[in-house]
Order: sequence, then structure tokens, then C-alpha cells
Amino acid sequence: MSDLLAGQEHHVLQGDPSTTDISAGATFDVDRVTPGSVFVAVPGHREGGPACVAAAFARGAVAVLVEEADPALPETLWPADRCTVRVPDARRAGAVVASRYFGEPGRGMDMVAITGTNGKTSVSYMVESVLRISTGAKVGVIGTAGSRIGDELVPMPPSVLTTPESPDLQYLLGYMRDRATGSVVLEATSMALLTYRMDRTFVDVGVFTNLTQDHLDDHGTMADYRDAKLRLFQGLCRHAVVNADDPVGAGIVALMPGAVTTYALDVPADYRATDLEVSATGTRFTLRHGGRAYPASIPFPGRYSVANALAALVSCHVLGHDLGALVAALGQMPPVPGRFERFETAEGTSVVVDYAHSPDSLDKVLTSIRGYARGRVITVFGCGGDRDTTKRAEMGRIAGMHSDLCVLTSDNPRDEDPEAILDQIAPGLASTGTPFERLADRREAIAHALAAAGPEDTVLVAGKGSEPHQTVRGELIPFSDMATVRELALQRSAGRVPVTRPDTSAGS
Repeated sequence: MSDLLAGQEHHVLQGDPSTTDISAGATFDVDRVTPGSVFVAVPGHREGGPACVAAAFARGAVAVLVEEADPALPETLWPADRCTVRVPDARRAGAVVASRYFGEPGRGMDMVAITGTNGKTSVSYMVESVLRISTGAKVGVIGTAGSRIGDELVPMPPSVLTTPESPDLQYLLGYMRDRATGSVVLEATSMALLTYRMDRTFVDVGVFTNLTQDHLDDHGTMADYRDAKLRLFQGLCRHAVVNADDPVGAGIVALMPGAVTTYALDVPADYRATDLEVSATGTRFTLRHGGRAYPASIPFPGRYSVANALAALVSCHVLGHDLGALVAALGQMPPVPGRFERFETAEGTSVVVDYAHSPDSLDKVLTSIRGYARGRVITVFGCGGDRDTTKRAEMGRIAGMHSDLCVLTSDNPRDEDPEAILDQIAPGLASTGTPFERLADRREAIAHALAAAGPEDTVLVAGKGSEPHQTVRGELIPFSDMATVRELALQRSAGRVPVTRPDTSAGS
């Protein structure tokens, strides 16, 4: 234990760290304590905290980190032969302990961490794809869709966290290092950065995509949200790759003088995309860098997809990979699950499933669809419960501006009344005059949109992307947007669903 705490401010309350052997890692969750582990008593943690210290010792913890004792549980109840250490910040100390326990695995791999409001998952998949295609590299991915090495899923306890808590994150990095993974790309959320989960990961390239309204339920103000994101560029990464089209991204240059590489579509940058040609199946553009022009293409439509591709390509080039090979790999990238994922029904209706769940992301995906759509655009969407309520009417307005018909439905209602969420979206949508329906049942809403769509129409199902479940009253209910689309489309083509389109001439 003394080795794990070396150089960290701490005060030993009982026991001897120099004779306490840690053999089972660290955890914040008392139910995951096993003999030989360190229990980190994080105040306010749902599955742990100071009140669980005695329970952690009973389960076999040989050491505990606390910020302060719970007065309801006197220290006299703690086993005198166990090691208890007080630290100024349990989360921060826990990150150091976890990293050192696994041998600081981030040092042994090329580490890319992506932050920003939108694009984190897409960029992570793109980094993995271009490295695999251009170099055959073995790449680990940690993020919204879980953790994997190539196609191998890494088994972990269920979690709703995009960026795992530091003990789990360091375990994953150690697992990947031990399996000869050369590079790891991970999503760094604002809350992960704010709560020190990313500490001691030894990031080589930190990527900033953009900053738009989201997560104000966690941060309160856009300034606090921005500052949480910027923590990645204040000592947690060696080099930054930033979107110069975003004002916040442009400001990162001052935070890391001489260690920032920029990309952009609209302003001068180290890497710039020009001459965009967008179609339903992809985008062609010219990459300009170092006085040279490289013809490039990606199998995704839209300006924002090009921006994501630039972030991925520049990150890989900064790591030392050949630019020409990376550009060639862009055009061979597979679809990103749940990110502008396309499907065409037997009747010729185009369906797009996308994770867009913020005003900016919804605006971008709908603008891209409008750029190539030949028929009507029908949008199925909702807003997550127990999250920022101020964006709901604005998302309704954006959907109405770009759609010919909208179907309001549940996203992840969590502990909120689904109908109450729709009540907050509806005024923004109604202000545009676009007809809309309300169907809180997501399956019914998707079926309604497919029934309303004609052969050249496009249906966007937004908000959940590749998520495999809905969160309702604390329960994870299996549900996949794309699987539902495919199932309903198959039923329609087989004649089991009436093909008569409903009357959508008036909103409700």
C-alpha cells in the first residue's frame, strides 16, 4: 500500500501501509470488494462511501481510503489490524492507486482521449478503423458502446458510464496492455474529467471536437461545462488535436503552447478540408496539409462527419502514422453503430438511426439529411429524462425546422413521466408549424413513422443510436432502434403491417 500512496498526501489512521499487501485492486463499490482489495470510500458514491467502510472490511478489504470518518460509524468498529488512510480527495487518490496497482498501463500504449459535446464515439470508431486498415494495428476502444479490442468485447460489470470510474478504467487499460494492444482510444466525458477518472492515464493525444449545450443538469452553466472539458488539456495529455472552427477549440492553443495541432473546415488550420461534395452515401473532399492537397472521401454524409474524420486522421498522424495511408483508409471505414447508420426498406424508404440527443447534434444530422433527401423527412425523437430540461423545446424547434413530419416519443425517460417530457418538447415544435404526433411508446412511434413514409422519404430515428436498452424507472429494458426498424420493415414487406399511411395532415 505504501508504494501505491508514494508521493501522495495522506495520513495513516491505523495499520501499516508498508506491510499491507494489495492483491485484488481497488474499488469504489462495496459490493465488489474482495479479499486483498482497497476500498475507496468516495463520499456520495451510490454503491459505497464512508458509511460502507465497516462492510468493506467485513468483505475482506485489507485497506481503505477515506476523506473523513462517518460519525454514525465510529472507528472503533473497524478492525485494528487493517490499514485505514485519510486522503484529501478519495477520487483523486483512488485514480493514482488504481493506475499504480496495474503498473500504469497507459504508459505502455499509444493513448488517444476524445472530449467534446458531440462526435466522441464517432471519432473513437474512426481512429480504431483507420489504424486497423492502414497498419493492421490492434486497437482498444473504451466508450459509450462498451470496451473492446477489435471485435473482442472486454467483460466488465454493467455500467452506464461512458468513461468508467478510475479503478475500472485502469483495469481495462491493464487488460488491453497485457494482450499486446498497441493503441487505445477512449471517450473522455466532462464528468469523467471533473471527477479525476482520467488522471494517470498518460494520454498521448487529447482531442477536442466541439462545445455546444448539453449536460447543464450536471454542470449548471456552460462556463463550468467548458472548464470540465478543458481539464484534459491542463496536464492530462502530451499533445492536443483541436477543432479550430469551434471558439473553445481555438482557445486551447493558449493552454498548450507548441503542443497543439488544429483541424478545420471553415478557418485556416494545420489540416483543412475543402471542396466538399455530399451525397446520401458519403462525402468527398480535399484534405490540405503542409502545402499539399490530398483527394479524400468518407462513407458518411455531412460536414460534421468530415470534421470527425479530420479529428481521427490528424490524431493518427500526430502519433506518427503515414498520412497517405491514413487518407486511403478513410474511404474504407465501416459504419459506426448508431451514428448515421442507414437502412433501406423494401418500399424504398431510407431510414437513418443516429445518437443525436442535443440541439446541435440534431441540427447537424437533419441538415445533412436535408442536403441530399429527395422526398420528405420524418423525424422520430424525444429527450432523456432526469437530464437538462432547457434543451427540450429547442430540440423541438430544430426538428420542426428541418422535418416535414415529427413523431415525439420516449428516449430514456428514467424517473420522469414520459408524457411530461413530451409536454416540454411540444411548444418548440408547434412554433414551427410542422405537423407532429405524440406516441410515448418508442416502438409504436417508429412503426407510425415507417407507415407514414413513402418510397423516396427519409425517416430519422434520433436520440439513442446503438444503445441496447431504454432506462425506465431504474430498469434497463432491452430495446434497439435499428433492430426495431429492421423488424418492423420486415413485417411490413411480409404484409403483416397495414401499408395504409396514417393521416398526418395536422399536428397534435
